Amino acid sequence: MAEVKKENWFKRTWGKVCKFFRELRSELKKVVWPTPKQVMKNTAIVAVCVLVVGVFIWVFDFVARIGIDALITGVHSLIH
Repeated sequence: MAEVKKENWFKRTWGKVCKFFRELRSELKKVVWPTPKQVMKNTAIVAVCVLVVGVFIWVFDFVARIGIDALITGVHSLIH
C-alpha cells in the first residue's frame, strides 16, 4: 500500500496565507466606502462629542474639587 505523504508545512501555511488574502480582497470589494463629505461630517460629530464630554468632565471635576475643599475646611475647623 502506498503511503499518502503529508504536504510540507511551508506549502500548507503558504496556501492558508494565500487563501486568507484572496478572501480579504473579496470582502474588501463588498465594502461601501464613505465619501469625503461623509467623513468630514462624521469627524465633526466626533469632535463635538469629545468637546461636550470634556466640558462635562471639567465641570464635574471643578464641582467635586470645591466640595472636597469645603469638606476639608469644615473638618479642619472642627478639629482646631
